[in-house]
Amino acid sequence: MAKEIYNTPNLDELEKGPWPSFVTGLKRLAADDHAGADMVRDVLGTLETSYVTKKGYWKGGTVGVIGYGGGIIPRFNELKNEDGTYKFPAAGEFHTLRIQPPAGMHYTSTLLRDMCDMFVDNGGSGLIAFHGQSGDIMLQGSTEETTQTIFNAYNDYGFDLGGAGPCGTYWYVVCWCSTL
Repeated sequence: MAKEIYNTPNLDELEKGPWPSFVTGLKRLAADDHAGADMVRDVLGTLETSYVTKKGYWKGGTVGVIGYGGGIIPRFNELKNEDGTYKFPAAGEFHTLRIQPPAGMHYTSTLLRDMCDMFVDNGGSGLIAFHGQSGDIMLQGSTEETTQTIFNAYNDYGFDLGGAGPCGTYWYVVCWCSTL
C-alpha cells in the first residue's frame, strides 16, 4: 500500500464544483498499490506547496534516449530542504515521453492496457495523457534511469517518440492507467 497522501487543502478546493478535477485522479493514483504511487504522492505535495508559496518548482534540463534526438520533456524538482535534499524525493524527477503511433494505427482497449502496464512496470508513475489531433500519448512521470527502458519497450510495440519541442502546443485529456 502506498504511503499516506499529504494534506492538500488548497488542491482540495480544485475538486469542488461541477467539473472533473485532475486532483481527484492524482489522489486516486497516489493511493493505488503500484510502484509509481509514491511519485504521484510527492507530486501532490509539490503542487500543494506551489499553491501555498505561489511559486513553480519544476525546471527543465536535458534527458535523452539513444536513438532519438527529442521527445523527452524533462522536469526536475527544485523544491528542496535546507540541506539540499529533495523535500518530496519521489518527485525529484517527473519527465514526460510523448509516444507517437505509426500512421493508420488504431488503439484497442487491450493495447492501451498493455501500454499502461508496461509504463508502470518499468518505473513510470501511471499518469498518462491522450492528445487530440496528433494521436500522441504522453507518459508523465519517468526518471532518467527509467526513460530509456520505457522508450525501448514502446519501440518494441512499433511506436516512436513524438515531438517535444519548445514551440509545441497541444491539448490533452488526462487519464490514469488504473482506469483503463
